[in-house]
Parts: sequence; structure tokens; C-alpha cells
Amino acid sequence: MNTTSFAQRLFLSLLLLIAPATWASQMVIPAPPQLAAKSYVLMDAASGNVLIEQNADERLPPASLTKLMTAYLATLDINRGQIKGSDLVRISEKAWRMGGSKMFIEVGNEVAVDDLLRGIIIQSGNDASVAIAEHIAGSEEAFADMMNATAERLGMANSQFRNATGWPDPEHYSSAKDMAKLARAIIYEDPQHYAIYAQKEFLWNGIKQPNRNLLLWRDKTVDGLKTGHTEEAGYCLVSSAVRDGMRLISVVFGTNSEQARAAETQKLLTYGFRFFETRTFYQKGAELAQAQVWKGTARQLKAGLADDLTLTLPKGQLDKLQAGMTLNPQLMAPIEQGQVIGKVEVKLGEEVVHSADLVALESVEEGGLFRRLWDSIRLFFYGLFN
Repeated sequence: MNTTSFAQRLFLSLLLLIAPATWASQMVIPAPPQLAAKSYVLMDAASGNVLIEQNADERLPPASLTKLMTAYLATLDINRGQIKGSDLVRISEKAWRMGGSKMFIEVGNEVAVDDLLRGIIIQSGNDASVAIAEHIAGSEEAFADMMNATAERLGMANSQFRNATGWPDPEHYSSAKDMAKLARAIIYEDPQHYAIYAQKEFLWNGIKQPNRNLLLWRDKTVDGLKTGHTEEAGYCLVSSAVRDGMRLISVVFGTNSEQARAAETQKLLTYGFRFFETRTFYQKGAELAQAQVWKGTARQLKAGLADDLTLTLPKGQLDKLQAGMTLNPQLMAPIEQGQVIGKVEVKLGEEVVHSADLVALESVEEGGLFRRLWDSIRLFFYGLFN
């Protein structure tokens, strides 16, 4: 398949997908809201595109937003089979003595991992966070090393963790964009545990505590994630909502009240849903082309994308996109499944708004002696006349 035919096919597909909304091409996108916060970011969850940001990479104290990483590591261990939700955790004196927000677990008692998770996510328990950290890593210090290794894997370049709770420490920091990346991992990697973030209250030890995310009561489209507050950090909130199949993640750092962090977050979400749209045009593993192969057991192989091709743009821009594909010249066997063999570019005018590697969707082994010899001859004459 040549580049022109692929571009035409993809462009027609885009037109079909957005045709019902072509009225939006006349929409004027107003300037984004300016929030009363130290830093903030609005991210489309599916594409990872940042729609709005202000000081989004600034390193700031994350307070209890830290517990997103604590809970994430616990769920990773559950899914890997390292621990079980039913495992009982003996509560240490260190965990019991933690100040600030608490689950109110008792020293020496045994508490199930699943209950501690709810104590961390819903009640923001510092005691529960230390207990789960000690259970997983033996000590909170060792657990912090795990947190930092995971942050590096997720591309959280402006985060460093010193504890499992967000307790103030000059060397403990994160950023709005990093917290959005972490939220995205929590949402997509483990939907079952993500459901906990939408729960409005949790009863433990005879004490019922509400989730501090006020948007869970105010906006039925919001289903997570976590609040944070210290005197140094101010009032912080990581939140996510879904409307008409589009999910956004908002993060605000350093507002001046519990009410303000909810109100400022609502401004971000309202703006994002009103003026942007997201589409997945091709899914991971879908065949986009047949690529010619030389000196292999097969003459052609299927080519596609290693990840979904998902874009987020201002409403009305999707119908202006054009796409094209280029394949690496003279693909020689052997070729391994997943090997990069070309590139897809999507343009808005002259600007490349998205590019992705085109990969082999199947392997092709090296052909026999006669096939290799014959293709060598063909390539020789091909080179002479091209």
C-alpha cells in the first residue's frame, strides 16, 4: 500500500468520525480560566495530552496526594500476587502514633490489606499508610525507595518521595503534571481498585469518615481521586471525571481552602469538557497496511500501531486533520513482531500534532537460500532502475 492511499483512507475515516459535529468548526475557543492556585494541570486521560497548565512542572509539597502512590504500589503488589487483600497486617507503634488524618487503627491489632486501602484512599489515614508501607517493604524508608523507583518508571521527573504519607519534608515533593501521570496509571491499570476512589465514606472502629473530595457530592461525573492539605502545601486535589465517554484528569496545588480546591477544579473540568474532544482513530494492533518484505519466508507482513492512536484537540479541529504513513525502504527478513518498520504522522495544517511508530504485527523469518539469492538479484536490478 502506498503513502497516498493510506493518507486518503485515514483522512476519510476521520471525516466519517467527526461529520456529525462539523458545526463545531466555527466555535471560538476562549482563553482558559486562570485559577487561584500555585500550580495546576488539565490532562485528557486517554491521550495523555495536556490541555491546560500553569507551573505544572514546579516541585511543590504534595501533602496527602502522596497517598496516591502509596495506594498504587499496594494494588500493584496485590495484582502481582505479592500480597492479598485478605492478608492481615499487624499495626506497629509507629503507625499507631502517626498524627494528622487517621483511620484510627489500634497498635498491635491486625487489619486486612483491603481495609487499610480504604483507610488510605477514603479517610486519608496516615496510620494506614505507614502500616501498609511497613507490610510491603519492611520499613517506611524502604517503601519510599519503591515509590521513587515507580515514579521514575512512570516518567514523574519532578517527584521525590521520603515517606508514605506526605508528611512535610523538604526533600519530599511532586508536581501537578506528575500527579496527573500517576492518576492516569491508577485509572487505567487497575479499574477494579480505582472504584474505591469514588466511595464517599468508610466506617472503621465505629468511626464513619467522609471522603474529603467534595466533587463526589457535587458532580456525578466525578469518580476520584484524592485530596491533600498541609499548611505548607495548601489545599490540593487530584480529580477525574467522565462525560460522554471522554475522561479528564485535573490537578490543583496550593489553593486556600477546601471549598476553593473543589471550585477551581470544577472550572478546569467544565472548560475541558466544553471546548475539547477526544477520539481514538485506530486501536493498538489494528492492521493499517501490508508491508513488502525481502528475503523472508513471506512476501508481506501486517503493519499497525503499538498503542492506540488517540488525539485530543479543540472542538472543530478534528475534521481538519490529515494523515500519512511512511514505511522503511527495503524491509529485510528476519523481522520480529513489534519491530519498528515505519511511521504515522497526523498533521493539522503544517503542524505535526501526533506521530507514532508503525510496527510489525507479526514476525517473518529469514527465507531459504534460493529465496535470498533471488531477492538479491531483484534488489540489484531494482537499485539500477530506481
